Amino acid sequence: MNRFVIMTVGKTHSGKTTFANKLEEKLRNAVVVDQDLQAEFINTYYRKLLAEQGPNTIKYAVTKTIVDHAVEQTDCHLIICNSNRGRRGRGELLDYFHGNGFRSIMVTFELPDHVLEERVAASSRSKIIFRSAATFEEVLARQNSESNKGDVIAPAEGEADYLFIIRNEADVEGVIQEIVGIARSLKGGDV
Repeated sequence: MNRFVIMTVGKTHSGKTTFANKLEEKLRNAVVVDQDLQAEFINTYYRKLLAEQGPNTIKYAVTKTIVDHAVEQTDCHLIICNSNRGRRGRGELLDYFHGNGFRSIMVTFELPDHVLEERVAASSRSKIIFRSAATFEEVLARQNSESNKGDVIAPAEGEADYLFIIRNEADVEGVIQEIVGIARSLKGGDV
C-alpha cells in the first residue's frame, strides 16, 4: 500500500485542524496527529514537567512516540496537523517519512491576516494548550513576527511530492477531493 503523510502548514486559526479532521473522515485508514492534543494532555496532567523556557521537549517527545508507533506498527496514512512553518523542521520531518516509504502531501494555508485576526478575536478554543503565550492574539502576533525571519518560509514546489494552497474556506473541499483522488489513483491507495 502507498502510505501518505499529509502535512499542514499555517498560522493559528487558519483552519489546519478543521481541514485535517475533514480529510480524516474522507481518507480511510488515516489518522490525525495534532500537537495541540498532546499539549492539552501534558498541560492538564503533567504541567510540572514543562520547562519554563526553550523548546517544549516533552510535547515533542510524546508526538514523536505517537508518530513512530503509527509508522512502525500501523499501515495508516498520517495527517500531521501543526503549524510546520519552519523550512528546516519540515524538511527533517519529510526526510523521516520519505525514508520510511511515505509519499508526501503538503497543504499550506495562506489566509489573509485580517481573516485570522477576526477568527482569533471570535475564538472560543481552549487556551490550556499554551505554555509560553497567554492568548491566541499573542500567538498570531509572534507568528507574524517570525514570518519576517529566515527559517519561516512558505512551502515551495518540490518540497513535498504534492503541494496544495488554501487561500480561503471555499478551497478546502476541493483540496480534500484532490488528495483523496491522488490516493485512489496510486496502486494500493486505500481510500
